[in-house]
Amino acid sequence: MLRKRPVLEFIRKITSPVFTTRDLANFCGRSLSATVQSLNFLKREGFIFKLSRGLWAQSGHQQLSPFKLVPFLLPRQRAYVSFISALHLYGIIEQIPQTITLASTTHSKVIRTSLGTFAIHQIQPSFFCGFHWYRESGDFLIAEPEKALVDCLYLSARKKRQFGHFPELYFPSSFSFARARAWAGKISDRKIKARVRQRLKELLKA
Repeated sequence: MLRKRPVLEFIRKITSPVFTTRDLANFCGRSLSATVQSLNFLKREGFIFKLSRGLWAQSGHQQLSPFKLVPFLLPRQRAYVSFISALHLYGIIEQIPQTITLASTTHSKVIRTSLGTFAIHQIQPSFFCGFHWYRESGDFLIAEPEKALVDCLYLSARKKRQFGHFPELYFPSSFSFARARAWAGKISDRKIKARVRQRLKELLKA
């Protein structure tokens, strides 16, 4: 037990409540096998809990939220929060999505963790843009409000009308439909671009 206590001290020095086995092993200067043994011990003691394979979180950490996992979900790819989840964070949609929706250039997939479920939707590399750090905190990437809406319409035009229907939308005065149309103009497929622009016109009239 005494040999495992320093690992907890290293964990508490990590700025993020979420961390990987490999990152902790490198931070501690220990082997992966020794680090895994320490993590399993700390898990049994309730200091940490496992999110998914190789991914952990500090129990009771005040900053812990499902969004903290976003940078860790695709180690070799980037992903940003978009679609319904981003619209909710901006207050455009009040209803809280049960699944956190992300955009990436990798294949679409669903990732389930003990902290939440994430739906990753594939978009074209040329359309993988229009995002920034959430509240400039560096915690995770998120689409601009206008890009999040266009991402929804983009998927709706491509995949069986997915994200084609919204609950009631509340656009703040800062929301720019002109900027949304500009993002739509970056869609390479002409038919999809035309559908997205038409839906933007319908939303603006509504």
